Amino acid sequence: MFKRKVKIFKIKKDKKEEIEDIILYETPIDIYVNSEQIVNIICLVKDLKELSVGFLFSVGIINSISDIKEILVNEFENSVNVNLNDKIKFNIEQLEINPVSRVVDTTCGISTPWRNAIKKSLDNAKVKEDLKAKSKIKVKSSMIFTAIKKMQTSTPLYRETGGCHGAAIFDIEGNLLSVKEDIGRHNAIDKVIGDLLLIEHDFENVFLTSTGRLTGDSVLKAIRAKIPIVASLSAAIESGIRLAFAYGITLIGFARGSRMNIYTHPERIEI
Repeated sequence: MFKRKVKIFKIKKDKKEEIEDIILYETPIDIYVNSEQIVNIICLVKDLKELSVGFLFSVGIINSISDIKEILVNEFENSVNVNLNDKIKFNIEQLEINPVSRVVDTTCGISTPWRNAIKKSLDNAKVKEDLKAKSKIKVKSSMIFTAIKKMQTSTPLYRETGGCHGAAIFDIEGNLLSVKEDIGRHNAIDKVIGDLLLIEHDFENVFLTSTGRLTGDSVLKAIRAKIPIVASLSAAIESGIRLAFAYGITLIGFARGSRMNIYTHPERIEI
């Protein structure tokens, strides 16, 4: 269960009335790799397989779905156990994660050790070179606006409660490939990335949309997936802009109606 009805008092102008409203649950989920607990993510208990795969990919534990032998989701114990293939050499001590930093909450995103793990995986994967090779990708601004609207209409929990974020991945033809929701903006991004990994769809000609602020944490996840264009309804933060500029990502904020702010690498967006 991730939502329930509550009674509230609503004031509108000079009238107060008691009504029923829908609220969402935050739930801590433990993710295990080869039976070792590596992280506790506070999230919406929905699409846990996608969340787990996306998170493990983002921090560099896996590089593709073929690295995973099985995924066991236990919603009664709020846990996901991911067993890696024997060829994957996983050592939890290499992550340098302490008990406090194992918790990923819905507000501040990932902690510094996880952030460092992502950056290390970026260096190993030669991400800058691959994103530079995608500099010729062009997308019409009208397609970005249409994609943002499609994401909004495909996130019913946000419309019902206003209490969660959405993220979506589209191909450069404007086709919706995945859309997910979560209380944490970074969790929603992990979910759509994990969804594409599960269906074995590559990230070659896609772009990402989000309802959340474009922080460094959110942008790092897009960089890890080598997604060249990221657009959001919300603002970009300095940490996100700096990373997008350095790695060659086109970063777009305040994409609403017929207006947008392009913070970095505007050459990919055509009028």
